[in-house]
This record gives sequence, structure tokens and C-alpha cells, in this order.
Amino acid sequence: MKVSRILTIFTALTVLLLAACGTDTSNTEENKTTIKVGTSPGPYSELFLDVVAPILEDEGYEIETTDFTELLQADIALDEGSIDLNVDQHTAYFENFNNEKNANLTKITPIPTVPTGIFPGRKDSLDDIEEGDVIGIPKDPSNAARAYALLEKAELITIEDDVDLVQLTQSNIVENKYNLDIQEMDSAQIPRALEDLDYGVIPGSIVYSSGLDASTSLLHEDILKDLELVAVVDEKNKDTDWAKAVKEAYQSDEFKAYLDEHNQDDYWFIPEEIR
Repeated sequence: MKVSRILTIFTALTVLLLAACGTDTSNTEENKTTIKVGTSPGPYSELFLDVVAPILEDEGYEIETTDFTELLQADIALDEGSIDLNVDQHTAYFENFNNEKNANLTKITPIPTVPTGIFPGRKDSLDDIEEGDVIGIPKDPSNAARAYALLEKAELITIEDDVDLVQLTQSNIVENKYNLDIQEMDSAQIPRALEDLDYGVIPGSIVYSSGLDASTSLLHEDILKDLELVAVVDEKNKDTDWAKAVKEAYQSDEFKAYLDEHNQDDYWFIPEEIR
């Protein structure tokens, strides 16, 4: 066989192979049926796996999970494309990640959120508060801000006017009427330290993981829009069929029925969009 004939056949096969690859859309973001979810220990991933994942599986999707102990690592994986979805963060967190890492994460729907609350330590009522009482609050910036906003709601401190509540710090306190000893500490340590605190401000995910009874909260926060939990994807994927399916699952009658049955004590704050 002449060399020119061989080259012609080789070229034709190459063109056919490339054409076949070009028309295979089974692995594109728009058409894929496997959703890779970055999960973390806590109520939000568990709610997804227990309720949302079965809804998606009934629609033909396969759910693959990768566990993360740090939310930062989950967002790095989202940005790099090794996972598709995360349901363990709020808008303020992923927007801060975007700013720091030049990333393009975005939300596709708000999801139920467990509010931060003031929990009893050595005292079991806010009516018993006295001069110099010790209150433990989270030290990480977003949860510390929530704690200071909650302490103001309880009328224990006064915050200066015109401050973004999502960015509150101790420096924004203009009055501490009981001279409270507000101790910033690791969130996970607060439940274990309650016997040495008069009160503890504890985020919902920590309430869950520590086994605290959420109904013992003395007062819970009014959740700001930027602190509602959200389902997060890379912006390039927000209009894919699978992302729309996730959003629709959270808004489905089946999901609402589950919450109606399991949220009798108002453990979950449910955003307006999915009520």
C-alpha cells in the first residue's frame, strides 16, 4: 500500500475520531448525571443526604460524596472542579473565599439554617444575668459577628450605629451594661465549657454535633440574609440541568413535607424561597 494511501486512511480515521468525541456530550457539565458533593459533619450535609439526595436519585442522578473537615478545603475543591456542590456555608463565607482566592463560587438556592443561640451554662435564664458574668462566643469572624448581634438582640450590649452586622467585632461595642466578660473561643469548645461559663453563644452546626438540645436555647438569632445557608456551585455551572435539579429538590413538595414533619420545635430556620 502506498504511503499516500496510508496517510489518507489515517487522516480520515483521525477526523472521524475527533468528530465522535465532539458529539459525545455524556460527560459535559450540562448533561452529566453524577453530582459530586463535598460534605462535612453536621446537620446541613446530613439533611442533603437524607432528603435531597434521594429526590435527585429518583430523577436519575447519582450522588458521590467527598468528606471535608474544613470548609476552606471544600471551597478549594469546588473552585478546582473536583467537586460540584457544597451545602455547608452561607453567602458571607463563599463571598469572602471568592475575594481572597479570586474564585467564582455562587449560590443556587438558600437552604434551611440552624440558628445560633444563647445557651445556659451556670445560669439557666437571661433574667439572672449579673455584673461580670462570663459568656463564651465563637472566635471565628463570621460566627463572632453573629454572636455580637445576638447579644445586642438580648439587650446585653449596644453596638455602634451603621455597622455591617455581618462584620461585627468586639471593637464595635459601645456599651457593655453588665461589664460582661465576653470570651472568644473555638466554637467546638463552647458546649464542653458551659459548666465554667454563665452562658454560651453556640452556632447551630455545633449545637448539632455536640448533641445539645436545641430547645434549651434561651434566645436565637434573627438570621441575616448573608448568613442563611446556601447550596453553592461554581458560577459556570449554575444554569446546568443538574444544578437546577438540586434547586428544585430543595423547593419540592417532598422536601417541604419532610420539614413539616421534622421541624416541630423550629430547629430549622426555613428561608422564604423554599417555604
